[in-house]
Amino acid sequence: MATVKPFMCVRPDPKVAHRVAALPYDVYSRAEARVKCMEDDLSFLRIDRPESQFPEDFDMYSQPVYEKARDMLREQIGSGIYVEDTDRCYYIYELIMNGRHQTGIVACASIDDYMNGVIKKHENTREEKEQDRIRHVDTCSAQTGPIFLAYRSNCIISGITDRIKDSEKPIYSFTADDGISHNVWKISDRNDIGEIAGQFEKTDSIYIADGHHRAASAVKVGIKRRQENPGYDGTEEFNFFLSVLFPEDQLMIMPYNRVVKDLNGLDEDTFLEKIGSGFDVREQDAPVSPVSKYNYGMYLGNRWYLLTAREQLTGTNDPVESLDVSVLQNYLLKPVLGIDDPRTDKRIDFIGGIRGLEELERRVHTDMKVAFSMYPTSIQELFAVSDAGLLMPPKSTWFEPKLRSGLFIHRI
Repeated sequence: MATVKPFMCVRPDPKVAHRVAALPYDVYSRAEARVKCMEDDLSFLRIDRPESQFPEDFDMYSQPVYEKARDMLREQIGSGIYVEDTDRCYYIYELIMNGRHQTGIVACASIDDYMNGVIKKHENTREEKEQDRIRHVDTCSAQTGPIFLAYRSNCIISGITDRIKDSEKPIYSFTADDGISHNVWKISDRNDIGEIAGQFEKTDSIYIADGHHRAASAVKVGIKRRQENPGYDGTEEFNFFLSVLFPEDQLMIMPYNRVVKDLNGLDEDTFLEKIGSGFDVREQDAPVSPVSKYNYGMYLGNRWYLLTAREQLTGTNDPVESLDVSVLQNYLLKPVLGIDDPRTDKRIDFIGGIRGLEELERRVHTDMKVAFSMYPTSIQELFAVSDAGLLMPPKSTWFEPKLRSGLFIHRI
């Protein structure tokens, strides 16, 4: 049973929402964030990446940086850039990319559901990345970046969102510079709120699609606040974290491609011979974007190849070992190229599918030797791994479009 509750949202004035909304903090490097923050002084990225307001050599993890985020947020709320709803509501958040609509419910999920496994994860997190967001959330006393959650499709919830979208005017409607359209409706009818909450109470499992570090950080801040407030009763806002929940049938996972710096001491002919024992290798006349499982594109020496894993590599029912990324790692990257741990090996890099095959060619022509284009992991595979209590290899999923930060803030 999942607890998904309405909340009193802090959100931008509709006149400036398009300027406030920003891509998640972790899609930018420090240098990129600094440049981006200069483009608009209302961009929420300035609060999400407050080190942008300090000299370039300033310690980005020092306490004054997080205090700057808190002060900027308070200042903008005080100046009317943000408004705070006084009623507890859900919100509908629709993103449109290339004509494809993705509609979710903005709400607060329970840290207890995270800890007891109702909210399931499929990735490990890194302590140093958690600590950054822990300090940001704790200092600001606010969650500013929603966690991207997925659930098995529910016709009653979809019916409510469709009806509201068809009959009511959105409180926000804008198209960002990247061409993604964003529309938001407020769900304030008590009957609708009760029905949505009731449907989620019947849901056994909710899945983290994207935002594992933000989720873990929000939970740890909640635990910290519980320790600081031993008389807590579970209803306090720190017991919940900001989320957008999407039905599985509206989600798109793009491939997460790989590039490797060298051939592990092999020449091209020997490399092709070695991978031929596990993969059928066929040279292609055009770039390869795989259209089925266990097929891979490979760019090597200015030529594209189609690799097809042989049957002996793909016969497992294990939800992790059967993933395309696992087959490539276990039977090519590790034994042939010597990539033992893709989390730590500096010879491998990962390219989100949104950047296209051209980016793979560019990297091979500049700083890499070989590139692999992947068939995307499916949402059903993600569910299967999470349900088994297992973890995916690193960089297995790339979700698009990305949720914007700054449109919804949950004070704790």
